[in-house]
Amino acid sequence: MAKAPWIVAGAAAVALAGVVFSTRPATGGGSIHPEPRPGITAEKILPNFAIPRNPGALEAYAAARGAAATLDGVYCHCDCSKHAGHRSLLTCFESNHGAYCDICMGEAMLASGMAARGQSLMEIRAAIDRQFGT
Repeated sequence: MAKAPWIVAGAAAVALAGVVFSTRPATGGGSIHPEPRPGITAEKILPNFAIPRNPGALEAYAAARGAAATLDGVYCHCDCSKHAGHRSLLTCFESNHGAYCDICMGEAMLASGMAARGQSLMEIRAAIDRQFGT
């Protein structure tokens, strides 16, 4: 009879853990996409003369310029938010970081292409999570 309270407490703990883990946002790889800010433009993206001449860099920065508001609402899966304090994928292209990172460049190209085809931010985030998430 003395074991009954421990069994009930253990079952409650398991149930609570199940609720906590089943209600976390489904963002792929644990990423949390930032909300895009109103009025964001491409004005802070590096100009072409300042972009390192790595393969694909000029194209990625051009893609970022064309979809700056979209990139502001996308998490970068190189985890630069953790190691470089970046807010979003857009931030990667406001410095030379994006020119040295295949993940940043790939995400920018994918997001820009999808945005140009009229796909929603939710669709873009899902595609990026599938392709670049861990």
